[in-house]
Amino acid sequence: MYKPHMTFSCCPQYTIRSDAEIFKPTRDQRQCLHKWARYVLGENYIAEAAKKYPKSKEEKKIQRSEFSLIESVHAPEYSHLEKLQRIPPEPAHKLDVKLEPPVFTEEKYALFENYQRTVHHEPPLEISRGGFTNFLCRTPLKNSTMPSGMELGTYHQCYRLDGRLVAMSVLDLLTECVSGVYFMYHQDYSRWSFGKLSACREAALAREGGYRYYYMGFYIHSCPKMWYKRDYGPCHLLDPETYTWNLFDAGLANLLDKSKYVGASTIQAKASGKGGTTEAPESPIGRSQIETTGSHQGDSGDDEDRGEESGWEEDVPPWFIFETAMPGLLSKQELGNFDLGNIKIRIGDTEGLAKDLPMFEDIMELQEALTEVVATVGTEIARNMVLVLR
Repeated sequence: MYKPHMTFSCCPQYTIRSDAEIFKPTRDQRQCLHKWARYVLGENYIAEAAKKYPKSKEEKKIQRSEFSLIESVHAPEYSHLEKLQRIPPEPAHKLDVKLEPPVFTEEKYALFENYQRTVHHEPPLEISRGGFTNFLCRTPLKNSTMPSGMELGTYHQCYRLDGRLVAMSVLDLLTECVSGVYFMYHQDYSRWSFGKLSACREAALAREGGYRYYYMGFYIHSCPKMWYKRDYGPCHLLDPETYTWNLFDAGLANLLDKSKYVGASTIQAKASGKGGTTEAPESPIGRSQIETTGSHQGDSGDDEDRGEESGWEEDVPPWFIFETAMPGLLSKQELGNFDLGNIKIRIGDTEGLAKDLPMFEDIMELQEALTEVVATVGTEIARNMVLVLR
C-alpha cells in the first residue's frame, strides 16, 4: 500500500469511484458496446439469428425503452449465446471473457509488452518479465470464494477472441467493490475503444456480482488523460482529510480548477467565502526533493527501482509525516495507547510480533517508523496487516 502526500504532490491523486447500481453509460459508451458486439457477432449472424430467434413484442418494447448494461456487455460472448440457446448460427468471432488467477504466462506477457511499447511508448529494454510479474501478478490479496459465490482477491480478466488474448484487466475484488488496477489491449484492436469496453464491463461486474462500487484508481485533475473517468458517473471523490465521499459535480470540478489541492478544509473555506486555493506547508526537507518523488508512485512494477528513484531513502527526519501535516493522518493523540508491539512483522521467511524482535525495545527509529505506518493506514488495518521489513 502507499498513500500519496496530497499537499506535497505535484499532481494530487484522488480516489474515484462510481456506484455501479446507478451508473448510467453515456451515449458514446453505449455506441461503443454496440459496435463491438456487431463486429464480434457479424452481420450475417445478426440477420440469421433475428429470423431464427425472433423477439416478442414485449422484448422489443423493453429494448427500445431501456438500456441494459449487463445485457449489452455480455451480448457478444459465446457463452452467453449458448446460454440463450442462440447457436446456431455461428457468430463471426468467438469471444470469451473469464476471470483467471493472477499468474504469469508468456501469453499475458506478450500482450503486456505490446501494450507498454505501442501505447505507453516504453523502450523495449525497460519492459521485462520481472517487471510485469512484480507489477501485475504479485498481490497481497488471497483469492477466495464467499458462500454467496462472490469472488474475492486479485484476478486477471482475460478477453480472448478466436482463442487469442487481445486484452486483459487486472482487478482487485473486495467485499464492496471492483477495483481496476490496470488494463491493457493489443494494438491490433485499438480501433474498438477497449478502454470504454473494459470500464463498462467492470462496472457491470460490480453490479451483477453484488460488489456495488466500481473503483477506477486515482483521478488526477491536472492530467487531461484522466478526465475520462468523470464520464462513468455519477461518481465521487474521496476526501483526503475526512475519508468521506464528495459528489463530483460542477461545484467540485470548479474547485479543482482553481485549487492545487482540494479537501474538506478547501471546501469549507470556499463555503465561508475565504477562497479555495491551498498551498503545501513548509517542509523540513527541500520542496524540490519532495515534488520529484510524487511522480514515481505507481509508475513502475519494480518496487526496488521505485525506492531508488524516489530519493526518500536518505535524509528523511524522524516523524516526517507528522511534521508535514499530511492530510488524513491520525495524530499521536488519536493513536492513543495503540500497542505497536502487536503489529505483525515479516522479515524474510520469518513472521512474528514486533515486540518479539530483539531490536524492538532498543531501536527508537523502528518504533517511530511503526507509529508513522499506523497513523497512515489507521488502527483497524494496522491490527490485521503484516508489515514486511526489507
